[in-house]
Amino acid sequence: MSGTVRRFLSLLIGLPVCIAIVALAVANRRPVALSFDPFSAATSGLNVQVPLFAIIFASLIVGVVLGGVAVWFGQHRFRKEARSSRKAAPPPAPRGPALPAPVRRA
Repeated sequence: MSGTVRRFLSLLIGLPVCIAIVALAVANRRPVALSFDPFSAATSGLNVQVPLFAIIFASLIVGVVLGGVAVWFGQHRFRKEARSSRKAAPPPAPRGPALPAPVRRA
């Protein structure tokens, strides 16, 4: 794909996604109680008042990071195989003579 088409498609997809994210943040800006105690929600020491969009975005970011780490660990076998095949590969064949310098016309 050419750079212009790729840029257009990126804008075509990215702009509505950004608008939806901003709309989500604006619609869910009221604080909610985030409780870290699963047994007693009345304990105020483990409650935090946070806007709902912050909880949603933080969970999305944590999910993306954890997913990336899981994929990275899952691909360890392929990285190890590529590293060993790179070490076992024969050295590259000598290259032919370099191209002559371009002729400059005045």
